[in-house]
Amino acid sequence: MNIKSLQLQQLNNKMLAFASLKEVAIPPSGWVKAIRTALGISMLQLGKKLSITKQAVHDIERREKEGSITIKSMIELGRALDMRFVYGFVPNDGSLDALIEKKATELASIIVLRSSNTMKLEDQGNSELRIMMAIKERAAVLKKEMPKILWD
Repeated sequence: MNIKSLQLQQLNNKMLAFASLKEVAIPPSGWVKAIRTALGISMLQLGKKLSITKQAVHDIERREKEGSITIKSMIELGRALDMRFVYGFVPNDGSLDALIEKKATELASIIVLRSSNTMKLEDQGNSELRIMMAIKERAAVLKKEMPKILWD
């Protein structure tokens, strides 16, 4: 197993741990405010834990709700709330392998169909079965080589 595929496998395993969280809905008020109010912590109390003002806590909650808060701020808030802030990415296709498969198949289809159309113009067209096989073969090569063009 080469280093690149090992890295891919390890990263994929880490990302799979987040897969079940894909459907978790963010509270409308944001995590910080939701947690703070559920625990009965006032803005003043949270501000003291963070060495900031009540207004600064309000600004943090607003920034989180707007999506403009920094990861660093969320980590600090997690510590103040005796929690751990975690973040990650979850591939829409379920795994990195599935994402690569999809991209390789899309690119292979473009390449093979371009060639196929040229051959049809020269009256040397292939059957649908042969075209599908060529796409599968080309996708397998693209998955193995993982050229940069895969992500264009």
